Formats: sequence, C-alpha cells, structure tokens
Amino acid sequence: MAMTVELQSTLTCPQCSHVSTETMPTDACQWYYECKGCGQVLRPLKGDCCVFCSYGTVPCPPVQAGDGCCG
Repeated sequence: MAMTVELQSTLTCPQCSHVSTETMPTDACQWYYECKGCGQVLRPLKGDCCVFCSYGTVPCPPVQAGDGCCG
C-alpha cells in the first residue's frame, strides 16, 4: 500500500502569527522562508531539517515518507 505524501503545509510565523499555505518542494528542503506578513526570515528550529518541519502543519515530504531529513 503506497503512502500518500501531502505537498501542502500551512506555515505560521512565530513573530507575527501570519499564516500562509505553501507547496513544499519534493526534491529539496526549504531552509529559509520569508514571512509574507512581517518579512521575518524563518529558519528551522534545532533538530528540524526545514521550515515546514518547524512551523508547518505538515512535515516535509521526505519526513512524511519515513526517509528522514532531506539534508
């Protein structure tokens, strides 16, 4: 049974609480994201491989698939 990987994740800025739904890349981790609300540049929290794993509602595709971090 194939696992479905979700490609949409909603990021929440820890600075201003702005939310934005984004499409995650399937071939790379996203280490930086500029908040569309306040302009804060988000970076992964310690122990996370990308901004989606730190601030998103859904972790990045490699983590969802059980392949671990994409770094």
